[in-house]
Amino acid sequence: MSDLTVRRLDPSPDQLRYVFGGGEPLLRIEPGTVVELTTEDCFGGRVRGVDDLPSRVCDFPRLNPVTGPIHVAGAEPGDLLAVHFADIRPRRDWAVSTTFPHFGALTTTHSTAMLHPPLDEVVWMYDVDVERGVVRYRARRSEFEVDLPLDPMHGTVGVAPAAGEVVMSITPAAHGGNMDTPELRAGTTIYLPVNVEGAMLAIGDGHCRQGEGEVCGTAVEAAMETVIVVDVVKDAQLAWPRLESDEFVMSTGSVRPLEDAYRISQHDLVGWTAELLGLDPLDALQLVSQAGLAPVGNVVDTNYTMVAKLPSSILGAARPYDGLHSRLRETARSYLAER
Repeated sequence: MSDLTVRRLDPSPDQLRYVFGGGEPLLRIEPGTVVELTTEDCFGGRVRGVDDLPSRVCDFPRLNPVTGPIHVAGAEPGDLLAVHFADIRPRRDWAVSTTFPHFGALTTTHSTAMLHPPLDEVVWMYDVDVERGVVRYRARRSEFEVDLPLDPMHGTVGVAPAAGEVVMSITPAAHGGNMDTPELRAGTTIYLPVNVEGAMLAIGDGHCRQGEGEVCGTAVEAAMETVIVVDVVKDAQLAWPRLESDEFVMSTGSVRPLEDAYRISQHDLVGWTAELLGLDPLDALQLVSQAGLAPVGNVVDTNYTMVAKLPSSILGAARPYDGLHSRLRETARSYLAER
């Protein structure tokens, strides 16, 4: 790998962070660097069996740890940070999911008051078979079992927020954070607004797979071995995180209520489409209205996340940021071929 700069980041448990913003970087890199890093699951590895109820074994509110921050040289406010996910691989042969009494889309919560009893706190353990590409679901209250496709992704990716704000890692917002979109898998590039010098990137909350919405409040939570390629685009101001894969360009919005998250993501995608194709805003609105998709990220966190996506094939030869995603993907392929 003589042409690639590769750095490694393996934080110890006491180096894990639970916020975006503040603190000193664990790693300093130059743009174009490949970073191999490890992340812990959202429970800090403490839930290891069906009897390990999070309320008993976890240290609330220290949930959803992230690896970082990573300082990227030359990244300044007003720039854009591009993070391409080259590989996301479970570190263990098991993963975990749970229901919480006051967390999730279908239960009473602190902000949705109901008279009915809260959900039971229950743990599901999954067997993870990387070679077969499956995770094994087992019902807790019957004998039903089924293999589900392994589809690793990161629920939490972000940078330091603006104005010196410090935000819990569980909260998604304009800086990224806990967006919980299954779109953030290997082969995807995420574009994040730079708010502070060095951007201060952090990553965590690995999922072996997750349904859209993360409706019970947790995915198939797992510790991950992840490889990213990082770059900077100067003077490319961004209001909300964007994503790009080989097949789609995507915009995100993370607020409450859900319809406003939807509006933010659609508004950004319409504007982005108009910019890429040189269209009048109403022409771009018409195009996105007929060709766009709107998968849900999460409907359980402190803010909800919606994604708006448009097939890249509609863009013809136009590609965001002068084809940066393709260049980062090629760097990732070179790294993986030599590993």
